[in-house]
Amino acid sequence: MPNANLMLFLGEALVYVAAMIGLLHLRTSLGLGVFVAALGVMHFIETYLAAVFYVELPFGVISPGSAVLFSGKLMMILLLYVKEDAATVRQPIYGLLAGNFLTVALSLLLRQHDTVAIIPSRSADIAFIDEMGWLMLWGTTLLYFDSIIIILLYEKLGRWFRRFVTIRFLISGATVLTFDQLGFYTALHFMNGAPADVFWGGWMAKMLAAPFYALAIGFYLNASRHAFLAIADRPLGDVFNDLTFRERYEDLLSRSGQDTLTGALDRGRFELEGRQMLHEAANAPVSLMLIDVDHFKSVNDRFGHMEGDRVLKKLVETIRAELRPTDRLFRYGGEEFVALCPGLAYGDAHARAEDVRIAVSRRVTCNGQPVTVSIGLSSTRADGTGIGELLSQADIRLYAAKRGGRDRVVGR
Repeated sequence: MPNANLMLFLGEALVYVAAMIGLLHLRTSLGLGVFVAALGVMHFIETYLAAVFYVELPFGVISPGSAVLFSGKLMMILLLYVKEDAATVRQPIYGLLAGNFLTVALSLLLRQHDTVAIIPSRSADIAFIDEMGWLMLWGTTLLYFDSIIIILLYEKLGRWFRRFVTIRFLISGATVLTFDQLGFYTALHFMNGAPADVFWGGWMAKMLAAPFYALAIGFYLNASRHAFLAIADRPLGDVFNDLTFRERYEDLLSRSGQDTLTGALDRGRFELEGRQMLHEAANAPVSLMLIDVDHFKSVNDRFGHMEGDRVLKKLVETIRAELRPTDRLFRYGGEEFVALCPGLAYGDAHARAEDVRIAVSRRVTCNGQPVTVSIGLSSTRADGTGIGELLSQADIRLYAAKRGGRDRVVGR
């Protein structure tokens, strides 16, 4: 009987891999949603079988839900990454996680109902739904980490096994399935009292599933002439950021505290980052430029606010081109801007401020006439060690530049 069960297992794995690869291959005509939905729909039966359905094989007692279906799903997620990209593969991962959180939340609400027995001897087993919900939640939490690890490991192995995609699938799959078996067995043992034989039998089955799926996927990629050898040598950190939506977070962070008109950082970010920059500078110099557009009110009065907005956008673009990548530019208010330059001593900062002034007068125009700026300059430590002191000194010098005829830099 164990041998018959083994043959059934192989048949189930073959049906699974053939069907899922077929759906993925047809994604251009059927849509990727068909593949993703099939992946998600099977999650319940995977968890159910892994919790209660076990059969005996020559090497132990195992569940097809874990050894066949879950192992296959993890390898399909890796295949989806290979065929598409990290931004695509993260969608089913997060979808499964969100769906199972919702299952647990709804089961807690369902328990509050007073149910009615419609069919004799049949009643809702809410305790079972609870158990399945928590197991599915634990399973998809593991799947979240499994998916990230298997993709990063696959990419890392590409450095050494660039031409051997089957080996990369095999090593990645076997490694992560071992990690998953440890995690899922812990939950089964805690909730259902599963014996150690379940762990060892399940692990052996997954170690057989990994080469089976790796060979099937390798055969498919070669047969479909997929350009898997054309690996983009992206840093693993970039792949991780894509998988975890971190690039979205960093984009949001970069946009928060940003002036919507010019793209410069806003005054709130200046007050936050200015203090932080001076704190981190220790004994290194920090210079501050307070930049004001000369006669800007007349630009708005004569040519309208749209032209004034255009001038400010061009101004920021020009100033940024003259600053270093480590410098920070803030819109302090109206037509006033602040540039913070870490590691730039007064002499070098004065020369750079002159570069900014000259560049603005040459590149920024209004009605064919050059736009000019006045700049007040201050630097640690002679002008102070706090951001307020630097700003105050720069402000005094800015007005000295205005009184002196504008279009000039005034420092100490």
